[in-house]
Amino acid sequence: MRIAVVDGQGGGIGRAIVEKLKAALPNVEILALGTNSAATGQMLRAGADDGATGENAIAHNMKSVDVVVGVIAIINANSMMGELSPKMAQAIGESRAYKVLLPINRCNIHVVSVEEVPLSIHLDNAVRTIREYVVNHQGIR
Repeated sequence: MRIAVVDGQGGGIGRAIVEKLKAALPNVEILALGTNSAATGQMLRAGADDGATGENAIAHNMKSVDVVVGVIAIINANSMMGELSPKMAQAIGESRAYKVLLPINRCNIHVVSVEEVPLSIHLDNAVRTIREYVVNHQGIR
């Protein structure tokens, strides 16, 4: 089971996701995919097993991961102040991977009917969802 964590800008949210996933699922491979090297570096320092940076790396790896996790903006072209390219958004959106998206209301996206709670609660909910998916689909691509 391979989980891709996609993040950009400073990589803080991606770092937090990686830390929580590693604690909850220590035997699952976590791939850090950053829109920039700072984000990738943050996720690697948090314990990701491998990492890659940029448009081609994100697009290429969407074919070989089972789960993709990040903020909802990762499926929106030109989000993250332009760091997430249309090619990245398309590759993530078209990926057959199970997508777990944090409802962070930025980048001109506002998700309605979602509770406004601290990021830590969203992170815990995402990790719980991924853990359930991994347990139910272990080894299935």
